[in-house]
Amino acid sequence: MTRLIAYVANRTDRLLSALNEERAAIGETPAPDADAWGIGFYQSGDVLLKKRPYRNGDPVSWDDIAHNVPTDSAILHLRAATVGNYRAENTHPFRMRQWLFAHTGTINAFDTIRTGLLAAVPDFLQRSIRGATDSEVLFHLFLSFLHDRDALDAPDLDPKTLASCIRSTVTLVDNLTSEVGAPNSSINLALSNGRTMAFLSRGTPTHFTERTILSEARGHSASFRYVMAVACDEAPPGYQTIPSGRILFVARDLSTQIISLEG
Repeated sequence: MTRLIAYVANRTDRLLSALNEERAAIGETPAPDADAWGIGFYQSGDVLLKKRPYRNGDPVSWDDIAHNVPTDSAILHLRAATVGNYRAENTHPFRMRQWLFAHTGTINAFDTIRTGLLAAVPDFLQRSIRGATDSEVLFHLFLSFLHDRDALDAPDLDPKTLASCIRSTVTLVDNLTSEVGAPNSSINLALSNGRTMAFLSRGTPTHFTERTILSEARGHSASFRYVMAVACDEAPPGYQTIPSGRILFVARDLSTQIISLEG
């Protein structure tokens, strides 16, 4: 079972608290049948990865994943391998410069259309592909459309620009799969540059919540606010559903916006 989680908060010290708060959505424990887990996160301007491409059935907890991860923006992924073997290079999230990316679903007829997908990716981006997954190719295809817009290293991108790049990515995948007679692929994806988080729903149902938790700290109330988006079958209490074919955007101020993939 795969699971994809995106998290943006106003504090760097409460990721595990948020995961504990959202157990109804993410599960009491990470999926026991997942092949691997990974978390990508932002910390003091750095983009960091923590991965475990395990296959031995060892138990894992949310504490294991979030331990020693002070961050206000993270993408978490639990993988059920469909394309690519059990290596760190095939374990989500993937990183390129300031960008993090994770995906659930499988690109249909990937072996057949892989060459066509890579034809749209500049050589300098192709050289950063380390693994064998359809997801990493999908990530670099998205980066290529950012590059076309001279926005690969832009720190602040408006949701319309990001939506346009995501739309171009999915459209090319759909066109190539259609050419070989395959149906459209299931694509749920989360991506971030540390300033904006985007979560596309086109596969497993996806939902999000906006929380404000007050706690007493040093004699005054301290507000902990976060947005969490999760791919899971049922919307838990307090969650809104991201309709299929829509993209949720979360800004650094935790404001949210939903844009259609169709434009």
